[in-house]
Amino acid sequence: MNFEYFSLTDTGMVRENNEDSVLLDTENQIVILADGMGGYNAGEVASAMATTYVKTELGRWLAEGGHDANPRELRRAMEICIDNANRSIFNAANAEAHYAGMGTTLVMGVFQKNRAMIGHVGDSRCYRLRDGQFVQLTRDHSLLQEQIDAGLISPEQAQFATHRNLVTRALGVEDTVLLEVNEYRIEDGDLYLFCSDGLNDMMSDERIAALLVTAGTLEEKGRALVGAANDCGGRDNISVILAQARSRPVRRGLLSRMLGA
Repeated sequence: MNFEYFSLTDTGMVRENNEDSVLLDTENQIVILADGMGGYNAGEVASAMATTYVKTELGRWLAEGGHDANPRELRRAMEICIDNANRSIFNAANAEAHYAGMGTTLVMGVFQKNRAMIGHVGDSRCYRLRDGQFVQLTRDHSLLQEQIDAGLISPEQAQFATHRNLVTRALGVEDTVLLEVNEYRIEDGDLYLFCSDGLNDMMSDERIAALLVTAGTLEEKGRALVGAANDCGGRDNISVILAQARSRPVRRGLLSRMLGA
């Protein structure tokens, strides 16, 4: 299976700085998105540390033979990588006063042949669009989701909750963290969306799906999502990664081939 990727991060309409971080490793087919939190610039430090660490360490493991790993081995490698990244952020937060309390959510994907391994901590999400069906693959690690699961509030009431952004897991907050990892079979045409809550807090899943099914390139879809979130208020940083599965490589135009693009 071949993949085409696009990523975009935007400050939004209200925030002065961007605490989100996105990284792609197309050679090893890793995508990472993190949404930082903390005072001053600490949030962006935490998110950048997380994405950089995962890209570097997991990318090295995959390049050194991990591409042939079975699902159990890959899952374990992802868990170890996140554990080490968490400790690095936690230690930095405790060593530097101006980094105190920093942390970050994270969602990541590793694509191998016909398998997608999706891992997340916190409320950054991964969705999949397949044959017109749009589903959320991750389940938020948040107080709000726990209340929904317990039947204390309905999903409709949750849309108006004032504590939507209280997460129950994040990297760097404690000395240990649990990465939730799930395996999915990839089918031709699958479109995976990874996003920070600055996107899904501004729009319903139905609106997001409608923009994704609109004809256009991955870049056009990604920019449409960010633009729509800003049009709805853009109250937070907005980040998206799109990954499209194809059974055959996307054919490039004559000009692109001549330019080596």
